[in-house]
Amino acid sequence: MKKTGALLTTTVLMAGLLAGCGSNGKESTAAEAVLKDGKYDPPITINIAKQQDENAGKYINGESLNDNVLTRWGVENLGINIQTTLLGGDASQYNTKLRLALTGSEKLPDVLPVYDTSLENDLIQSGLVKDIAEDINKYMPERLKEIYKQYPTTFNPVIQDGKVYGMAISPNLTEGEVMLIRQDWLDKLNLKAPTNIDEFEQVIAAFTNDDPDGNGKNDTYGFDFSGKDSYNTGWVSDSVMIFSAYTGKSLPGQWYNDNGKLTYGSVADGTKDALAKLRDWYSKGYLNKELATQGAWDALADFTEGKAGIIIGRPWLYGSVKDVETNVKGAKIKAYPTITGVSGDRTYQSGQQNDGVFMFNKDFNNMEAFFLYYDKLYDAAFGTGDFKYGYAQGYDYDIVGDEVVFDSKKFNTPLDAAQGVGKMAFTKNTPSVDGPGKSFYDLSKGAKAENGVLIRSASNDETAKEGYVISYENRESLLPNAFNGPPTKTMQTTWEQLNTMEKETFTKIIYSKEPLTAYDDFVKQWHDKGGTKISEEINEWYNNASKVDVMSQMGLK
Repeated sequence: MKKTGALLTTTVLMAGLLAGCGSNGKESTAAEAVLKDGKYDPPITINIAKQQDENAGKYINGESLNDNVLTRWGVENLGINIQTTLLGGDASQYNTKLRLALTGSEKLPDVLPVYDTSLENDLIQSGLVKDIAEDINKYMPERLKEIYKQYPTTFNPVIQDGKVYGMAISPNLTEGEVMLIRQDWLDKLNLKAPTNIDEFEQVIAAFTNDDPDGNGKNDTYGFDFSGKDSYNTGWVSDSVMIFSAYTGKSLPGQWYNDNGKLTYGSVADGTKDALAKLRDWYSKGYLNKELATQGAWDALADFTEGKAGIIIGRPWLYGSVKDVETNVKGAKIKAYPTITGVSGDRTYQSGQQNDGVFMFNKDFNNMEAFFLYYDKLYDAAFGTGDFKYGYAQGYDYDIVGDEVVFDSKKFNTPLDAAQGVGKMAFTKNTPSVDGPGKSFYDLSKGAKAENGVLIRSASNDETAKEGYVISYENRESLLPNAFNGPPTKTMQTTWEQLNTMEKETFTKIIYSKEPLTAYDDFVKQWHDKGGTKISEEINEWYNNASKVDVMSQMGLK
């Protein structure tokens, strides 16, 4: 296999610097460049926008945002130079820069990853982004078409008037959440992992009151989660399992398709019961006392420091909290499935199908080149081509002796952290087709680790691997939000207010600063202050979206 991390020749380096320029110093156009044997000659440049590159400040070998191992690979192998011309830091700054580009204050790049449905709609209304239905039909490789066929609803935010103004970024159903529990605490107190709400309450009560760490102090509690931003984070420090135990598929902050009608989970039957349970647990000290002020990442601290017994998140969360096993003598974490609900059915959780969409400048004429490059990035997801084991040897993997390794500290030239090479191109997340954890499930059933995907999965900690297997086996618990369109007319003026009211009401009830009946008042106000109208508008959108058949137009049927 070609070592993509190797230094390139001076000629290629110069090509990388001058990529997209002809002999007259001007950027070559699609008409001037010729695609021969899978490579453009002369090289072409694709300008992109990007939310902060996660390698910022961590590049090795003197590399940078626009001159790194992946950008050079693109020039050498495809004749395509990827240049970031609009860079934003966090999500807010990135959105601000894109909005400035809408006004002409910044130049709009060729390729725009967009992560906000309101901004997606504004870009469409501006007339500055192109309809790509014909491009998808004509240029999208078959491998990508097969992926996008699986996720037709991801096109919803970018379809207007039968035109397709973008496409999901790397559609792929995310991992499901698992319970990470202090197994040593269970063992010390002769308890089993909970499987329903009553058992869950018994366990977190014991973790709070029965001195599970054996230090003779009242300094532990049962359930660690974040309540600052929502009660349905969808990824880590989540409490949505408790709501689902009473509401089933109606999750807070999310829309559910109930027999063809979309309903909002935060005002669904059972939510009041869930709040009553959390209120009772909070009053008894079973929960994080600071839950309303701690974001998802902040809430991890108590668990990592050995103060909390249960936290819920995606299987990779183990890697972020496993320090407790080093810092606290005898500490042991184990992954378990989430509990069943009061009806005996499984509990449900949010299932994300994509993180944002690609949109394209209306004047961008190199869609074939974009699809060529984008498809090649998927080689790492499938374990094929130049990227069988990863994107670049010595960067995100290495071969030590005869062994492929992913632990960067064991590389031939050790690194403090592996480079996120897959994030050096178009997106902030590397393309994947592993879904909720199929590779881990396949390994558990005896599959041999013969490509990068399986080898990387096999290299994970045992607890993480067990979590991914649980995730895959319970993938039916994942519910994507049924509403993923642009904000409706009423949402544009009232949704922020309704969200604020919702979060404040839920938190005050849990903290016993408001009576439980405050939830009934909230539901009435939610409907009266725009919720009813928003529900009507969302259902109108849903009915219209279900009638539009652009998949055939794109060749995705």
